[in-house]
Amino acid sequence: MTHTMEYEMSAEMKQCIQNCTNCHNICVQTVAHCLQMGGKHIETAHLKSLLDCADTCRISADSMLRGSALHPQVCGVCAEACARCAESCAQFGDDAQMKACAEECRRCAESCREMAKMKM
Repeated sequence: MTHTMEYEMSAEMKQCIQNCTNCHNICVQTVAHCLQMGGKHIETAHLKSLLDCADTCRISADSMLRGSALHPQVCGVCAEACARCAESCAQFGDDAQMKACAEECRRCAESCREMAKMKM
């Protein structure tokens, strides 16, 4: 007889997982956009913020999906990475891709901040 450990995932957590997935995707797409654009778009600090955000979003979503006890800490780091990335992308005011990325990062940062307050 096998027992599976399941926990009830809140609507907020499901939304945060979706936000993290969306944010990861747009950050990866934005890295490609920046590489095509060149110039200020490929400054090291900016690219690092995009990659930090993409990676922490993936890890954050994965930790929530598997019910990791570490998810609040991971989500806290993710919220910080997303906030930094949003700020970096917001510098490119006239670039639609960068604006969309900043908005997605802000959305993810907010939901991850809420998850960081939770205990499993």
